[in-house]
Amino acid sequence: MSEDAEDDWFERALSEDDASEDAPAETTDASAENSDDDWFEGDDLQSPDDGSDGTDEFEAEPSETGIEASDAPPGGQSSEADASAENRADTSAAGASDAATADSGGSLFDEDFGSALQSAGEPGGGGDAAVPSEGDFDEEPFESVIPRIDLGIEGLDQMIQGGIPSRHLMVVIGSPGTGKTTFGLQFLHHGLEQGENVVFITLEQSRESILDTADERGWEFDRYEREDRLAIVDLDPVEMANSLENIRGEFPELIREFGADRLVLDSVSLLEMMYDDQARRRTEVFDFTRSLKGAGVTTMFTSEANEDNPYASRHGIIEYLTDAVFVLQYVRGDTQETRLAVEIQKIRNANHSRATKPYAITLDGIDVYQQASIF
Repeated sequence: MSEDAEDDWFERALSEDDASEDAPAETTDASAENSDDDWFEGDDLQSPDDGSDGTDEFEAEPSETGIEASDAPPGGQSSEADASAENRADTSAAGASDAATADSGGSLFDEDFGSALQSAGEPGGGGDAAVPSEGDFDEEPFESVIPRIDLGIEGLDQMIQGGIPSRHLMVVIGSPGTGKTTFGLQFLHHGLEQGENVVFITLEQSRESILDTADERGWEFDRYEREDRLAIVDLDPVEMANSLENIRGEFPELIREFGADRLVLDSVSLLEMMYDDQARRRTEVFDFTRSLKGAGVTTMFTSEANEDNPYASRHGIIEYLTDAVFVLQYVRGDTQETRLAVEIQKIRNANHSRATKPYAITLDGIDVYQQASIF
């Protein structure tokens, strides 16, 4: 794609009224303050307590292979909040895309979606549990009417029976340095190799930095950009927060027009930080996830982990609004050796291993050692 084609339709389509955008996003919502304490009351995602058996009263008994049918987080919590958030998200209005017009003045991106995104600028229970093998899934052939996709992360895909349901919302939670961005880029690269169109929205790095990271791993993102199959959006989190209502209105239609099959937002934590009021933050993030549900694109968020709980996101919101949660963390053994470990906390409508497995970040991306134990 030539540089003269940079004035593309996506940045114009996500434009906003100059008059309405002069004021920054409101950071207070007095009417919602009283709801802070009961937003997710009674259904917290959390790490298993020491001494608990890690099972859920609503889950099926674990199979001999250590694979469970799971829709709830570890730690015996109910899934009512998950179900509620899912039901509200699944009923998102298809008319959200009519909320703003492509001709509105003042552009969030200086160009449009297809080329402005191009120019704007990845068993059961623990180390002592049985290790699943390919044979564990072959006893009864997996059948599903839901279209499914692979993450493209070797070892992790083998821990998910049948694959991730298409159009799911996912979040990868982890502390700095655990490979969240690499996870997301690898997820998109796999889709590109399958002939899909993908979108990467970064609130942390520049477009050039993303292309350099991909190039180091031999992923030809620059070529996919030229072929109009990859769109990279480099956004300022403050600008996105101030324009989020406009983005929500236009996003579903723009995603459909671009033909996006996969989308990654890196990271939702920066977007959440733009709202000082907790109730406002929850509402904005919920509405944004609902618009993505309406767009029908398989979406992955990355999120910083809570400082006190590696199984929770920084603000404790996004894991309740998504269909799948992956936790990346540092684990230290008795010898004080530190390793990287991944755990699948939940996937709706999918059987998956609950084992915590070691992984490494290599020049090829993330490799999960499915057959190994942590120490």
